[in-house]
Amino acid sequence: MAIEIERKFLVHRDRLPPLGVGTRICQAYIPTLNRVTVRIRLSGDQAFITLKGPSVGVSRSEFEYEIPPTDAQQMIEQLCSGGAIDKVRHEIHHAGMLWELDIFSGDNSGLIVAEIELTDEAQQFTLPDWVDCEVSADPRYSNSALVLNPFSHWPPCGSEPCSR
Repeated sequence: MAIEIERKFLVHRDRLPPLGVGTRICQAYIPTLNRVTVRIRLSGDQAFITLKGPSVGVSRSEFEYEIPPTDAQQMIEQLCSGGAIDKVRHEIHHAGMLWELDIFSGDNSGLIVAEIELTDEAQQFTLPDWVDCEVSADPRYSNSALVLNPFSHWPPCGSEPCSR
């Protein structure tokens, strides 16, 4: 079984290194039961369907398969409900690790999240100076939750544990 071990962080946007063009990603979700996530993603000129099981800590089962982009577009239009996530992903290498930085647009404009995938939950890594705070355990920051409750609909910052 494939396992995704991922930690998620907010960032200090003013400390980010210069970013290149990045890859535009559009993704949406097919409604499911039992906390299983089915994601359809258009990423550049590729497309994927991903099935994810419920999270246990920062780990969960994940199965991802490449599909034709035309199929993905039809699935988004016909099978997904609740809208889609639009973002640009940048890859940043830091201290031997790959970080994926997502800059959201649309209803999630203003949100920037950095993710790092690990091989083990206890794996050590060095935080870049542009990392703010960890939000791995906060379900509001999952992309599937952001479709239903976009960042722009959240109450103003102030009661949050760290900056947004």
